[in-house]
Amino acid sequence: MAPRQAHGPDPARGAALSDIDLTRAHALSAAEARAKAERLMERLEREFGLQGTWAGDTLRFQGSGVQGRLALEPGALRLQVTLGFLLKAMRGRIEQAIDRELDAHFPPSHRA
Repeated sequence: MAPRQAHGPDPARGAALSDIDLTRAHALSAAEARAKAERLMERLEREFGLQGTWAGDTLRFQGSGVQGRLALEPGALRLQVTLGFLLKAMRGRIEQAIDRELDAHFPPSHRA
């Protein structure tokens, strides 16, 4: 699996409504990945007022003009974000910022 992958809309994968859909390989244990996801969510709560809840290994979050989910799998994560009307115009910049945050919290895997 490639370290980063963007998905197009795929109703079978549940991404038909996602404006941003990223998959990232990582070399973290399940516990480390969850701890990093929780720290990232704490920061998003402080800075942007997002609220998140866990359902198994999936963190669902929402806030003003945004909702999404971060699904943790062994060696990978998938982030899906749906933007409100006003934020859709900034999708490119938002996706770049998300990519930087994922780089900081989930180092790319060095596995082939």
